[in-house]
Amino acid sequence: MDELERVRDLYGRPPRPDPALEARVRARLAGLRARRRRASWTVPLAGVVASLAAVLITYVVAGGAWPGRDPAQGVAAERGPAAVDLAAGRSVLLTAATSAASEPPPRGAYWRVKRQTGPGRVTTLWAARDGRAWITGPATGSTPTPVARPFTMAGRALSLRDIERLPAEPAALRRRVAALLPPGSGDGVLADAVSGLLWSKPSPPAVRAAAYRLLADLPNVRYLGAADDPTGRRGQVFAFMLDGTGVERVLTIDPASSQVLSSADRTGDRAGDRAGGAGGGRSDAPPGRTEIVLMAGWTGEGPPLP
Repeated sequence: MDELERVRDLYGRPPRPDPALEARVRARLAGLRARRRRASWTVPLAGVVASLAAVLITYVVAGGAWPGRDPAQGVAAERGPAAVDLAAGRSVLLTAATSAASEPPPRGAYWRVKRQTGPGRVTTLWAARDGRAWITGPATGSTPTPVARPFTMAGRALSLRDIERLPAEPAALRRRVAALLPPGSGDGVLADAVSGLLWSKPSPPAVRAAAYRLLADLPNVRYLGAADDPTGRRGQVFAFMLDGTGVERVLTIDPASSQVLSSADRTGDRAGDRAGGAGGGRSDAPPGRTEIVLMAGWTGEGPPLP
């Protein structure tokens, strides 16, 4: 009997099983088992079963295949926040945290983030461990242009060492991030800063896991259900208001890989809530902005310098 069968025995079989989801979970387990053999340590079966259960329960509650392409168009949000079990959203984020924590230590000389903001508009950032950084994109052309401040949080520059030294425990991470934000910042600015640790910054696996767990505890982060990102990749959708802007930020994540697939902003009738009563901090986010995360991680491939 394999791990997935044990989960089914404990929690029942999903009413509409998804072979693709099971394949991804099995692949994840295979990677964990390989790393476990190399490191010569043992993960208790109960922990594996609990992690798998979170994935499968999330799939069942989210309703399996849910039509929709662009979460920024409110595909999943049309059902309203009350239609989706809050516990399911927390389960999704905790599953992503477990996936992030299981990642091996980062390797490679460069942190690379490749994002698309429109047809043919692709921007790539490379950041070396020694602090140097370059960017290519529509504004710079194909020749990498040096960047002085590749990583910021609420306008404050962060070094790679600053990010690597962030706490790996949710409460401590919240205190540390809050200390970096402008005075009077509300929960929307906090959620925005924490979500940036998931993909736009080279956060260590333990810090990314803590960021997911912190988001799971923030009351202003709403779970909208399952939907496809603009490229058709299936993900789970979350949203929060950016304080004082009337803009709602929508994140699509893949909990099995812990990767952020896309980030989009929407305003007016497309926003699930209004910003009234939010804290005093503000986030600079142009309405309608959509970023598709094509790649985010460490690599040995550097920028194509002349």
